[in-house]
Amino acid sequence: MPKACAYHILVKTEKECLAIKAKLAKGGDFNKLAKQHSTCPSKKRGGDLGEFNKGDMVKAFDDVVFKKPLFGVHGPVKTKFGYHLIKTVYRT
Repeated sequence: MPKACAYHILVKTEKECLAIKAKLAKGGDFNKLAKQHSTCPSKKRGGDLGEFNKGDMVKAFDDVVFKKPLFGVHGPVKTKFGYHLIKTVYRT
């Protein structure tokens, strides 16, 4: 079964997500921004979700993690939880 490891920042609005993405584009640190802004408990680990299997996450999230290029910051990705910025660090 395919596995991956990803980091994410979860926020309530697309506007907030885009503002954080702009900070990242200017050289902002993903882990620090996750700790400051994310509403997910993973923010304590800088947004680190650890390793998970394909199908463990909601489809929109899974599609980004398993199809988009590694190390890029992708999003905003809308799910039932809010808006995500996602950075995949590896997958098998």
